[in-house]
Amino acid sequence: MASDLVPPIIGKPASASAAANLPGDPALSGLGWLDYRGWLDGLPGGGLNIAHEAVDRHVAHGRGGHEAIRWLGRNGARRSLSYGDLKRETDRFASLLADRGIGRGARVFALLGRVPEVHIAALGTLKAGAVFCPLYAAFGPEPVRARLTIGAADVLITTAADYIRKVLPWRHELPSLRLVLLTDKPEAPLDDVVDLAEAMAGTPSQFAMVQTRPEDMALLHFTSGTTGTPKGAVHVHEAAVAHHATGRLALDLHPDDVFWCTADPGWVTGTSYGIIAPLTNGATLVLDEAEFDAARWYATLAREQVTVWYTAPTAIRLLIKAGEALPRGHDLSRLRFIASVGEPLNAEAVVWGQRVLGRPFHDNWWQTETGGIMIANFPGMDIKPGAMGKPLPGVEAAIVALEGDTVQPVQAPMQAGQLALRPGWPSMFRGYLGEAARYAKCFRDGWYLTGDLARRDADGYFWFVGRADDVIKSAGHLIGPFEVESCLMAHPAVAEAAVIGVPDVRAGEIVKAFVTLRHGHAPSEVLRKELLGHARKRLGAAIAPRQVEIRAELPRTRSGKIMRRLLRARELGLPEGDLSTLEAGA
Repeated sequence: MASDLVPPIIGKPASASAAANLPGDPALSGLGWLDYRGWLDGLPGGGLNIAHEAVDRHVAHGRGGHEAIRWLGRNGARRSLSYGDLKRETDRFASLLADRGIGRGARVFALLGRVPEVHIAALGTLKAGAVFCPLYAAFGPEPVRARLTIGAADVLITTAADYIRKVLPWRHELPSLRLVLLTDKPEAPLDDVVDLAEAMAGTPSQFAMVQTRPEDMALLHFTSGTTGTPKGAVHVHEAAVAHHATGRLALDLHPDDVFWCTADPGWVTGTSYGIIAPLTNGATLVLDEAEFDAARWYATLAREQVTVWYTAPTAIRLLIKAGEALPRGHDLSRLRFIASVGEPLNAEAVVWGQRVLGRPFHDNWWQTETGGIMIANFPGMDIKPGAMGKPLPGVEAAIVALEGDTVQPVQAPMQAGQLALRPGWPSMFRGYLGEAARYAKCFRDGWYLTGDLARRDADGYFWFVGRADDVIKSAGHLIGPFEVESCLMAHPAVAEAAVIGVPDVRAGEIVKAFVTLRHGHAPSEVLRKELLGHARKRLGAAIAPRQVEIRAELPRTRSGKIMRRLLRARELGLPEGDLSTLEAGA
């Protein structure tokens, strides 16, 4: 197991300028979600609005001049918005909607990249009592069409180019779409669209916020299941309690932090932790429009004096692949806390962060459906490289076995089972839009079943095994792809790995691995055999891959995750289908 391969890393303490928000702090002992609710201001009469907690309350408390958003354009442009600026612009957006009869319950979709207009639209929508739904800007026409249709979009905010290519040809088939706002001018005039900048300029800068209730629908996040049909996960304003608390406890956010979440705003991470959590905690968030570039990222961390950095395992692996010389040329001394999200983080990446950046990456686990971080490696705690961490205070997690209609918690350490959570946390999804039966299937015997397989060790750390539909059954053994992939990535030649099961007459399935190589290593039969031996020595013959294939690259979703299902389809000669159906929502 991973815990046997890599010794624990002692979590680095926070710098003297900012004491860590430790869940183990006696001041936090015994606290739960009702207590965390008290960390927010709320609205009169027990109301709650995410935008009020993220923006207006800071202005009311005299922090309107503090920088809220620091936008970095891909070509060198910069823009800064204070909390006061953000209040003014979100008020204007809310007024713009209200003036057109768009208010409580209406659905506002954003198809944009990493630009401040996303944040303004999201928070302005929530002020108006409407529902915000982000879409990944790189989606093609069909995924956009499916989501706008299922979500019955009332408003779309996007660029002229994306509107013309992805929406205009079929807009007449979506009667619910009442308003299209464009962030730039089209080359030729278009009918039935509104220029956002012009509309905002003519709109009052003050707005009486709609008095939303905690259970009012606020966010709609689409995620795809194994069937490929997009599911609209419904979240409510009460989710702000979890966003704020987990930003404070799991990411150690303070009001004087400069925070960079690299997730695209089209994914749930880009909303929960790219918009809401940093702003409710009063931090300054960095928003970089450009796509991944290792040199640019290190320069950004240093130049912007980022203190808390939240990124993805895919990006971390690309940084590792780029070598250790790049970070040595930058002053990263301000970087206090670094964390990872989106897919399991292998042990080698945690160790690499400690060795090269001076900080270990803190992995954490959550889903679109949970809305926020549930399990994490907290600041200051010992990190077992490869472990997901421990549940946050207020989260009850268990490894369970399913026995008919009952759920039986597994008590034995390191026994694999399904990861389950007790319902009731504030950011828990309240349904799949229009799919009550599909939602009900997620719950059994008082537990939310995550669909992930995991183990829990004797110290209470959780270890990811794999998605229930990804686990390989070989000669009676249940093998999680992540464990095998982590082992292969511990080899100095391997940059990335993906593992699938392929049919075998005697074993049922055998493990096959696909790997890409780090810079300076070339594929060869000698290396392939070396990788087989490396895995067999560390994992044993029952778990180690029987086959290893070295490739130049691995297939990915648009969000960067490796698509094991596509590898399996190609390996078995199965129809690949529409790749958009394989998108993950986080």
